[in-house]
Amino acid sequence: MRTNKLRIDPNWKSRLESIGYGYHTLDNVPYWVDDYYYEISAKEADLIYKATNELWSMCLEAVEYIIKNKLYQRFHIPPYIIHHIERTWEDDAPSLYGRFDFAYDKANGALKMLEFNADTPTSLFETGIVQWYWKKHYFPELTDQFNSIHEQLINSWGELAPYLKGDILHFACSKETLEDLTNVEYLRDTAIQAGLQTKLIYMDDIGWTGRNFADLEGDPIQSIFKLYPWEWMTREEFGVHIINDLNQAQWIEPSWKMLLSNKAILPILWELFPNHSHLLASYFDRPQHLQHFVKKPILAREGANVEMYYDKQMIYATDGEYGEEGFIYQELATLHREETGFSIIGSWLIGQESCGISFRESDMPITTDQSRFIPHIIRH
Repeated sequence: MRTNKLRIDPNWKSRLESIGYGYHTLDNVPYWVDDYYYEISAKEADLIYKATNELWSMCLEAVEYIIKNKLYQRFHIPPYIIHHIERTWEDDAPSLYGRFDFAYDKANGALKMLEFNADTPTSLFETGIVQWYWKKHYFPELTDQFNSIHEQLINSWGELAPYLKGDILHFACSKETLEDLTNVEYLRDTAIQAGLQTKLIYMDDIGWTGRNFADLEGDPIQSIFKLYPWEWMTREEFGVHIINDLNQAQWIEPSWKMLLSNKAILPILWELFPNHSHLLASYFDRPQHLQHFVKKPILAREGANVEMYYDKQMIYATDGEYGEEGFIYQELATLHREETGFSIIGSWLIGQESCGISFRESDMPITTDQSRFIPHIIRH
């Protein structure tokens, strides 16, 4: 695994905008990197594929374990939503996708799970579409890429279709969030290609009739994909209506994914699968035996409020407004490093199967919303 430089396409911005990718630059700093890329081997791609599928199976075992042993307090989940979580799990409420974030240590080939973005992972559009078009532009020949995301999404929507309620699948995100809207519209487009009837609504515009959720035209919401965190929904005023909804609207992702999008899942996995080759040692209490570790809020986003310790001394921390629900402690991982920065691998799971990867790169060893997106190819 290594980076290679390219002679940049002078029209790279307009090329990206022509396929609907408008947030390639943040505050005049490129978020999308067009002039260098990661090259990985087929063996490394196979390692990521197998690890992703195996970790997903382990996560499903962990959900069953949490529900069976009523461990909700560890996750700071509001008591009123617990029955909903259990019902959606027992009913096999469908899940569409998730993204594991991995650290890769090139020296020994170790691939370690940092966390699982199980509820609202973003960067799907740039992974599935933008880097594919990037490859076609710079490598029009037979060069491969670990990327079947687009096909997998269409297939998965087709497989979910018989289980959806109602005739319309609503898609929702917050207003004035270009990145979220781009991802939601991409997902909606793949659902349309799978033959589903869809409708876009902003979370802010979802109404409550006293009996069920409704859109701006008054049509009942029976199935809805939302790019909006469950932990926000359940703490907002309208959240209690989720359990009062006579239609029992089908939310994608389902509420049982709250157990996997919460970093409390990391110590649970370590407890269930101690010393697993793809896990980092993780604990609810500060470990005395670990010299190097990170402290992470159980509920946080975009690398906020993370503290990094080396020889038990804090060496780096990020700002933010998270942490009141508590923290977990995780063994410090060795990140892949090039002269351009530190990188992690995002490995996508769609329709229960690993199907594509992305690279995010940072100047510092914690990935945040400012971290760059790097495309990749597979070297055969």
